[in-house]
Amino acid sequence: MDQMLDLLVVGGGIVGLATADRFLERRPDATVVVLEKEDDVARHQTGRNSGVIHSGIYYRPGSLKARFAREGGEALFSLAKAWGLPHARPGKALVARDGAEAERLEALYVRGRQNGLRVEWIGPDDLRTKEPHVRAHRALWVPETGVIDFAAVARALREAIVRRGGAVRTGHRALALFDEGARVRAVVRRQDGDRAVEDVVFARRAVNAAGLWSDRLARASGLRPPVRIVPFRGEYFELRPERRSLIRGLVYPVPDPRLPFLGVHFTRGVDGAVHVGPNAVLAWAREGYGRRAFDFKEAVDRLKGPDFWRMAWRYRGLGRETMLRSWSRERFLREARTLVPALEAEDLVPGGAGVRAQAVRRDGTLEDDFVLLETGRIVHVLNAPSPAATAALAIGEALAMKIDQAACIGGKD
Repeated sequence: MDQMLDLLVVGGGIVGLATADRFLERRPDATVVVLEKEDDVARHQTGRNSGVIHSGIYYRPGSLKARFAREGGEALFSLAKAWGLPHARPGKALVARDGAEAERLEALYVRGRQNGLRVEWIGPDDLRTKEPHVRAHRALWVPETGVIDFAAVARALREAIVRRGGAVRTGHRALALFDEGARVRAVVRRQDGDRAVEDVVFARRAVNAAGLWSDRLARASGLRPPVRIVPFRGEYFELRPERRSLIRGLVYPVPDPRLPFLGVHFTRGVDGAVHVGPNAVLAWAREGYGRRAFDFKEAVDRLKGPDFWRMAWRYRGLGRETMLRSWSRERFLREARTLVPALEAEDLVPGGAGVRAQAVRRDGTLEDDFVLLETGRIVHVLNAPSPAATAALAIGEALAMKIDQAACIGGKD
């Protein structure tokens, strides 16, 4: 990496890889490098989720999430078919459990139509045909929802980048990105045997797609970003193999419109496993996949910020409930049984966890859209939780076009 790169991407998750791949498609002769701090790609959000290709029904019309989920989902289905990646399009049942949720379901139907989706009302008989064990007051069917292995997509994108002449450097952590006017200077740490070595890398353009660490990297680069990442751990159970027949496809409750979380739901993956969850609970480490994971420096930094305390007060009821559900299988089971009453405690086995990089605004509200902050020659992706995996190809295309146009307008020197 001694040469001046055309594009440097920080982050080997699906968004960073898609950006590099899309840029190389536009500029086949460009020099592009992706830096990933782990020893492989897709180690965090990309590789730790239920694998759902979202339709975009939940997101505010005109928002980046609505646009990119729709475009990215279709692009993902096309890519999976072209590259032979396992995927399916089983559709999703959105279930109202009572009259109050039925009113919110009406609003979701309108929103889905505004976002250009095919959404259908289904009656109790139709729902029983699709999902015999699901109880519902009323239900919507969203046929455009699918499933895929996002880690497999990320690995395929890495191979495509290398085939196009780019590079993916694992074990390289970007410490800072500095826009120096005519170029970007990146400070990068890597291991050389037993010692850590810091390198300087120069590029004409850079993208910060560092996920859980994106705001930290932005601050280290001299910015005061408008949001801060607060990690939320998503805790999953799975149905034991003998009881996977309880769910045929994807079943979701009506989400609380005040929150970006979708509630405890059921998803059958491409491998046939049925995930139950997640239970979204505040994590005390950015990569805190266990209940007892704790990062002292992270905790101190978070507690110093008024945005955290405003968030904690605003969502105190939800925080208490999710924390109790995290430690009580009985509470988790009670929530899951509101959708599938036949579910028993012994049907649930631990299914792992993921951490959502959720941005919080300075007023303590949870950011409900993607945040892409362009500062000169650098674009910072500061909020890209779900449905970012679904939307990744569309996000990558938009960033690649922006960078390409900027290079054409502003020159390459």
